Amino acid sequence: MSVTEERTSGGNGFVGRRLKRKEDPRLITGRATYVEDLTLPGTLYAAVVRSPEAHARITSIDASAAAERAGIEAVFTGEDLADMAAPCPMVWVPPGVEVHVPEHWPLARGKVGYVGQAVAVILGGDKYGVVDAAEDVVVEYDALPVVVDPEAALEPGAPVIHEQFGTNKVFEWSLAGGDVDAALAEADVVLERRIVNHRTAGAAIEPRGAMAEWREGRLTLWSSTQIPHIARVILSIQLGISEEKIRVVAPEVGGGFGSKLQVYGEEVLVAWCARKTGKPVKWTATRSDDMLTTHHGRDQIDDVRIGAKRDGTLTGIHVKVIQDCGSYHLIEGPVIPTFTSCVISGAYDFPAVRTDIVGVFTNKFTTDAIRGAGRPEATHLIEVCMDQLADELGMDALELRRKNFITEFPNERPHGFVYDSGNYHGTLDRCLEMLDLEAFRSEQAELRQRGVYRGVGFSTYVEICGLGPSRALGPDGWGMQGGYFESAQVRVLPTGTVMAYTGTSPHGQGLETSFAQIVADRLGLDPEAVEVIHGDTNTGPFGKDTYGSRSLAVGGEAIARAAEKVQDKAKRIVAHKLEAAPEDIEVAEGAFRVKGSPDKSLTLADVATEAYIPGDLPEGMEAGLDEISFYDPTNFVWPFGAHACVTEVDVETGRVEILRWIAVDDCGPAINPMLIEGQVHGGVVHGIGQALFEQIVYDEHGQLVTGSFVDYAVPTAAEIPSFETDRTETRSPTNSLGVKGVGEAGTIAATPAIVNSVIDALRPLGVTYLDMPLTPMRVWNAIQEARR
Repeated sequence: MSVTEERTSGGNGFVGRRLKRKEDPRLITGRATYVEDLTLPGTLYAAVVRSPEAHARITSIDASAAAERAGIEAVFTGEDLADMAAPCPMVWVPPGVEVHVPEHWPLARGKVGYVGQAVAVILGGDKYGVVDAAEDVVVEYDALPVVVDPEAALEPGAPVIHEQFGTNKVFEWSLAGGDVDAALAEADVVLERRIVNHRTAGAAIEPRGAMAEWREGRLTLWSSTQIPHIARVILSIQLGISEEKIRVVAPEVGGGFGSKLQVYGEEVLVAWCARKTGKPVKWTATRSDDMLTTHHGRDQIDDVRIGAKRDGTLTGIHVKVIQDCGSYHLIEGPVIPTFTSCVISGAYDFPAVRTDIVGVFTNKFTTDAIRGAGRPEATHLIEVCMDQLADELGMDALELRRKNFITEFPNERPHGFVYDSGNYHGTLDRCLEMLDLEAFRSEQAELRQRGVYRGVGFSTYVEICGLGPSRALGPDGWGMQGGYFESAQVRVLPTGTVMAYTGTSPHGQGLETSFAQIVADRLGLDPEAVEVIHGDTNTGPFGKDTYGSRSLAVGGEAIARAAEKVQDKAKRIVAHKLEAAPEDIEVAEGAFRVKGSPDKSLTLADVATEAYIPGDLPEGMEAGLDEISFYDPTNFVWPFGAHACVTEVDVETGRVEILRWIAVDDCGPAINPMLIEGQVHGGVVHGIGQALFEQIVYDEHGQLVTGSFVDYAVPTAAEIPSFETDRTETRSPTNSLGVKGVGEAGTIAATPAIVNSVIDALRPLGVTYLDMPLTPMRVWNAIQEARR
């Protein structure tokens, strides 16, 4: 169904409602607390000395002048960190696949592999004084040959970045189903395209920051991170500190987008320094630090072959991926391109699929998860190629999509994944209804007569998220070293209000609101009476944090299950007090009441009084009203949707303007429609940024050219249209809420819609293909080339 009005559902009617975010008052009034707002007595500030060389041996480090400056407490280099227990672990160990993992320490030891690699740290009592002192550190380098092009890095004779491996190849990995060779051989048409999905940055408004304190043998780290629980594990491994002696706190996080799904060297470094000096140590990145050494995303080269019959029936798809991994890994980098293979068939019923991936070392910073993490790359290549294939076949691009949409669910794809539910025709139907394609085509033809070039592009995407089933992702499956459950604890206090602890760690998703709605409906109270606690490893059960659009589908389900455990106990108490059967108790109109006898009821506060003053509880029942749930899903969830983008291209300058954006997404039943719209808006803007403006660029010497927002262009409100959004609702059978993720959907859908739109606008001029970013210069050059 299409959803155009608010709805209510659940026993108390808060799930499904447009409630304003509980988080917003502190955020918009400046009362939120970020890492940079925190300072402890006696804090030392850290400044990091970074390599100006992309590839070099360190021959000497002279820090004597820096150490002699007034106010400088200590200077440390890589050799001083010899007591660290381990380098940064890389958690992807796929069965049967060799992955080259060089040692990556917080401070370089003997050699650097990218510009910006940390070689020393200065500690002092003045945040500006340590920056000045860092300028006094003299590092001598013996420069080595640099390679920044991943294809060149694979060529014979290319400079080898890590000699111990004898190659720049990080790994080779394939995933296939069906006979792709036969599928392409039997095709009447085989489309071949080379698609470059360029490198981008997360560019969160808050740069990274961390502060550590070592007190009485215990470590506390405050970090702008998406993964406090995972960070605690990594810190224990690297520092050799028993895990129960470590506390990690993620205060307010000013944007993450995957770039803070990481344990960076600076986090480990300030923790080590705090233990070494016995004083709190704090480090905050500059914007240049962030652009240099906060992981980047994308940077794939995709060679695509798609086979089809003359009538448009798809026969198979084969994609060869070259992934630029940078010079070192962080905790998970090489696994990210494998997610491209998960959705390589898109929304289409390919009988045969194959993805071959090669990871490559280059003298750049590492790539890892940026909003979408492998799925935007897959969606971009397949959705652009669907339009390209339609041109080859002389078919309408939407007709080609409809002919090949998957229509039966659950649906096992040839490569083993099971799509949980879908209605791809439904989202496209609603998108076209909102667009009025016939009217647009008429206007488009008229405008072309006047030299105005407008186009419309579509993206009918499906994505994998809700990471995820431990049996699929864990050591015996995908090879990730860990479980991918989520935890929750719901505690009713003696007065009847609730504290709900979640193992996810939100950074803008609105979970303090949506999770409160879930709990409120199940316990018969107002969401304002529910406080959602997160981001502190000393509170609540062990969790697995936030990434992969998992917070609601996994974390929200855990919250729901914990609340239902509380509800079940509360019903038994109410039944005992009101002399009814537990199955006859319902939650309605803010109370636990006997079905058919609304006058016989107790509020949650009444139940809490009975639970905490246990004079008359059912036989054998323990006191208290506090429950924990660990939820490990049986499958991923598979959101989908249809986006349409209308652009106008100035053929004299190449400038692209987005005139309309229509987004129809399906993430299952809405907990809070307003939160969904906000996530779609933000996700689409992120995709617009990559398609039109954003690009991380290194020169041939490995120097980062786009090191600030002067050179790295992000879209502003002036470049963004108003968004026209709607939803369909198709329940997932994977969780009781029926929900799917939506935080990355807009980004996954956006880039091919834009590229297809611009090509549609310029097709009369002979422009048939474009790679991103669609900068004015690139578009103008394509027009000139087509005119020759």
